Formats: sequence, C-alpha cells, structure tokens
Amino acid sequence: MTEFNYPPGATPLTPEEQDGLKLRHITTRGELDRWEQDNIQYALSWLSRRRKSDILDEDFILLLHEKMFHKVWQWAGNFRRSDKNIGVSWTKVRMELRNLLDDTKTWIEFKSYSPDEIAYRFHHRLVLIHLFPNGNGRHSRLITDVILTEIFKQDPFTWGSDDLSSANDVRKRYITALKAADANDYRLLSEFVRS
Repeated sequence: MTEFNYPPGATPLTPEEQDGLKLRHITTRGELDRWEQDNIQYALSWLSRRRKSDILDEDFILLLHEKMFHKVWQWAGNFRRSDKNIGVSWTKVRMELRNLLDDTKTWIEFKSYSPDEIAYRFHHRLVLIHLFPNGNGRHSRLITDVILTEIFKQDPFTWGSDDLSSANDVRKRYITALKAADANDYRLLSEFVRS
C-alpha cells in the first residue's frame, strides 16, 4: 500500500479505497496528482463534446466524477462507502445529494439568490456532503462551473486563480472560506470564488 501525503483539508483514503488504484506504478502524491490531472483533462474534453443534458441530476453528477477519475480509480463515479473526516455519514450521501439537487432547482426556479450565490452555495453543500472517496473538491468545482456556464450562461469561477491541490496560501483561504460557510457565513466564499 502506498502512503500519500495529503495537503491540509484533504480527506485520506482508507486502505480499501487505495486498493482501487488502477495504476500500481504510482508511489507518490505528485505522480497521483499528475495522472488524475491528465484524467481530468479527458473529462473536460468530454464535457465540451457531450450532448447537453440535465446537469442537476444524480446520474450526471456520478458520470462526471467517473469521467474525471476512471483511468486512475476503480471506484470512480461511485458513492463512498466509508465515513470520512468531513461529510455526512456514507449511508446518507445519496439522500443528501437528492436534497441538494432539489434545493438547487428550487433556488433557480424562484431566483432565490443571484447566479453566483446559487453556484457557491451548491458547491459548499456538495463539498460538505462529500460524495466520493477522493476528488470531491475538484469534482464539485467543475460541476459548479458547468452550472454557471450552462444554466446561467456566465463565466466560470476563478477559484482563487491558483492550484488548490497543493498546500499553499490560496488553498488555506479556500478551506477557511468553506469552514466559514459551514457556519452559514458565505462572505469569504463569495469573495474567494471570483478572486
């Protein structure tokens, strides 16, 4: 089993989840990040070519994660089956996702918030639910940008304009903003997503 060094705020994988690594030659976090990023590039290409469909749908949420990570992880596109240091109990993931999707559709229909606020509230809740063993932040940022560009016809968020997968000041600001949103204070997150 490989031991990966996780940046602050990242969720460590269980030994069983690590066994789902398809690429056995990977031994460092840097190698894993590179292979995952290559897979994410594949997903971005797929997104641009796909037939447009309902993105506020459980099947699409799972399919996007699968496209982002299927070349690296056997469990890509499947809900997690273990509890983590963040997120709801794994037994409640599907129900919480359905609640979030219903809430988001309602926010859009009744214009409860601005498009940006709908997007960052959706993002925060998706991260808080923590659907998958790995890749939750990257997945939730990408699906949030898809909501902005396809539903609202707006530019995607800039997400601090830096790499959020490594331990740096931008990642620290992002984690701080998410923790403030946990307490229903969205000011830092609203500033961060367009910085």
